[in-house]
Amino acid sequence: MARIYNFSAGPSMLPETVLRTAAEEMLDYHGSGMSVMEMSHRSKWFQDIIDQAEADLREIMNIPDNYKVLFLQGGGNQQFAAIPMNLMKNGVADYIVTGQWAKKAAQEAEKYGKVNIVASSADKTFSYIPDCSDLPISEDADYVYICHNNTIYGTKFNKLPNTKGKILVADMSSDILSEPVNVEDYGLLWFGVQKNVGPAGVTVVVIREDLIRDDLPEFVPTMLKYKTQADAGSLYNTPPCYGIYVCGLVFQWVKSMGGLEAMKIHNEKKAKILYDYLDSSKMFKGTVVKKDRSLMNVPFVTGDADLDAKFVKEATAAGFTNLKGHRTVGGMRASIYNAMPIEGVQKLVEFMAEFEKNNQ
Repeated sequence: MARIYNFSAGPSMLPETVLRTAAEEMLDYHGSGMSVMEMSHRSKWFQDIIDQAEADLREIMNIPDNYKVLFLQGGGNQQFAAIPMNLMKNGVADYIVTGQWAKKAAQEAEKYGKVNIVASSADKTFSYIPDCSDLPISEDADYVYICHNNTIYGTKFNKLPNTKGKILVADMSSDILSEPVNVEDYGLLWFGVQKNVGPAGVTVVVIREDLIRDDLPEFVPTMLKYKTQADAGSLYNTPPCYGIYVCGLVFQWVKSMGGLEAMKIHNEKKAKILYDYLDSSKMFKGTVVKKDRSLMNVPFVTGDADLDAKFVKEATAAGFTNLKGHRTVGGMRASIYNAMPIEGVQKLVEFMAEFEKNNQ
């Protein structure tokens, strides 16, 4: 059976070359006589895998030496708790709420301290990024938190907020490795890998070393202390070994593609094809303010729920899957992460044009 074009928001498609390498190495990794799935996380084999993955990620993102890279479990929902537990010294944090995930992060952080919502785009269903050039940043805020790219609503911070000297913390789950990042702009950035990097089950935290504290409250679980994980080289307990291995293959693929500058060009080309069509279409409309559009997640609607449903059904039958929009937005959403080839977007647009012609 031919592979489909998978527009899922996550878990999402992986580069075909990565899947083929993983398949070839499934039964015997580099002459070890076993699969990475069967390997002890204490073995030299796996130590080499995780060390190489970290080295490649550091190279790709140009991560400075004074930042730790942690390969963790627990997903975003766990980071929503771990971040305030580890970073709240004064018990205060400022959150910019531009979507569901930043909202959930803020709600979780309220369990551990005072949370101030210093900006929000909830008034227009998170269809834009608010002006963050002069926010009422709290004097005693331990950090300012953003979700850099909003998977559900298709918005992105094209300009970082002015945090007035406070540490910036960012969830970069849905646009990590899609373009260059200046890591030093952040005290901490983290991402679940299941959108643009690897299979579900791995969460990566990149944190400046001076933010890794030993003087945490008694209630902070051992497993949620960044110091626990940093001191153990992400091997305090059994990590998601196979997921980390696949992430490492993706890091090597990104390098082979020319790194993050090349990925940005590749992603801008793809997004332009789809946005140009949406801007010219009489049937389909994008839902996001143009200046705040994501390169990764593109929501669109017809304005007619029945027509939306018909489109999703026919698109699925034609090999374009997972295009149904999130329930809070409705309509459709095409997630066009790094692994989505340009021809996938071109063929989707051709299908949309044909559907529009047939359903006027």
